[in-house]
Parts: sequence; structure tokens; C-alpha cells
Amino acid sequence: MSQPALAESQALYLDPAIRDWVLFPIVLVMVLVGILRHQITLLLSGSPKKPTSKAIRETKALQRGVILRTYGNNIPPTAFSSRKTILTQAYERGVYLKNPGQTNAPVNPMTDPQGMEIMMEGMKKNMAMIIPQTIIMGWINFFFSGFVLIKLPFPLTVRFKTMLQRGVETPDMDVTWVSSLSWYFLNLFGLRPIYTLLLGEDNSADGMRDMAAMSTMGVTQTGQPQDFNKLFQTEKENLQLTPHEWELDRIENRLLVKYGKRAESIGDVKKEDVTDKEKESVLEGKGKRKKGQKRD
Repeated sequence: MSQPALAESQALYLDPAIRDWVLFPIVLVMVLVGILRHQITLLLSGSPKKPTSKAIRETKALQRGVILRTYGNNIPPTAFSSRKTILTQAYERGVYLKNPGQTNAPVNPMTDPQGMEIMMEGMKKNMAMIIPQTIIMGWINFFFSGFVLIKLPFPLTVRFKTMLQRGVETPDMDVTWVSSLSWYFLNLFGLRPIYTLLLGEDNSADGMRDMAAMSTMGVTQTGQPQDFNKLFQTEKENLQLTPHEWELDRIENRLLVKYGKRAESIGDVKKEDVTDKEKESVLEGKGKRKKGQKRD
């Protein structure tokens, strides 16, 4: 059978009522449910709670170590050494922890009130995302099972058939036709720009987050608090291994050599700060001095 005859034999003519009463309603319902889910998530989350002063001190103390490692070369060696000693000793003793007496105890979110609040907030958000998607999937599967809704305007390989034609057991159908259940999944992953336009960048109506929550729920603990004791010990080791090279070491000589005001020996100035002509002049001067000493 020729290619045009094969394409003609697989041509389908869809009722316009399918477009008006199945295709567009699925898209509209998913957009409205996403907006509703975003509003419910905001109501469940409530106003953000301010962290305590001890929690802020934990975070800022950890940032001090990172800043010292990153920009420590801009301060003199004595200042760097004193700060390094103070921070490493404080990290070792757990001075900046909220509960300094529990440095060796493992973090148990079931006994920590703040950890319990974090876990409950995560569970509320997961339920607000999972339940609406389950209801929509059941609604589509019950009322529109086996419907063929749309044909994609570009060719695809046979491997996409199981993804685009869920619920339609027809092996001879062209792969570009999309079933109702597959149309739901395409909208689930493709409505992100619509949600961003309507709700802003940081919204709770994204379908990608729903799938991630479904795959990780029951495997990982939701809202596991950070163990700052381990973070402090890791930062202490990083500080101890950080070398120090002061950026302003011999800065006067380097500036004078750079602008041609002084010709110092190469050993006193870093090689990358001395031009080739200055190196040659310094070496020639040393050679002349050595010849004069030998003649004497």
C-alpha cells in the first residue's frame, strides 16, 4: 500500500462536539483547579512565621565561615588566623547551636516542635496537590474513557504511542492522535506558563511538583530539619584546610614595578606582575655585577 493510501486509510474525522464538550472543558477545569489549589495552599500555609533569634544566629554563624573561606585573602594573615581560630573553636563546642547541650544527639523531628510544624506544613501542601489531581484523573477516566480528542501537527515515532494513546487499545492508529487521558497528562506538564502568567512565578499550581510529590511521598520524610551540628563540623574542617594568601602582600613593590618606577629582583616580586623587559633588565644587571666582582 502506498504512503498516501495508508495516510488516507488512517484518517479520522472527529465530531466538533468532542472539541467543545471534552477537549476545551478538560483544559478549563485543570486551569481552574490549579488556581483553586494555589489559593488553598496559601490558606493552609498562613502568614510566614518569623524565625527565632537563635535560629537566625545558627544560620548567620554558618555563613560567617563560608564568607571567611571565600574572602579571607583580603584581610591580613593575623586577622584571618584569629577569626579562623575563633570560629573553629566555636563550631567544635557548638556555641552557636540553639541547644548547645545536645550537640551529639541526633535530630528527632518528632520531639522538636518546630520540626513537627515543618512536617505538618509539608503534608498539607502534598495533600492539597495530590487530591485534586486524583479527582480530575478519575473524572476524565470515568466520563471520557476511550475518547480521541486531537491530532498533533508533527510526526512522532512509535515509542510515543503508549504515552499519547492511554486508554485507547488500537495498535493500528497513527501515533499522532491523542486520547483523553493522555491529554490530561500533557496539560498537567504543559500548563506551567499559564499558571506563571496568572499566579506569578512562585505558585503552588505546577503539575511537575505534583508528580514529584507523588513519587517521593512515603519514601522520604517531609520537612526534615537540618542538623546544624554536622554542618558546623563540616565547616570547621573546611576552615582548617583553607590556605591564606594575602592579596596586599608587597603591594608597594608590585605597583612600582608595574608602572616602571622600580626594578626589583624577581624573587621579591611575583613573576606575573613583572613585564618581560623588566625581567631582562634585572637579569642583565645581576650578570654585570657578577662579572665585575670576578675581575676584582
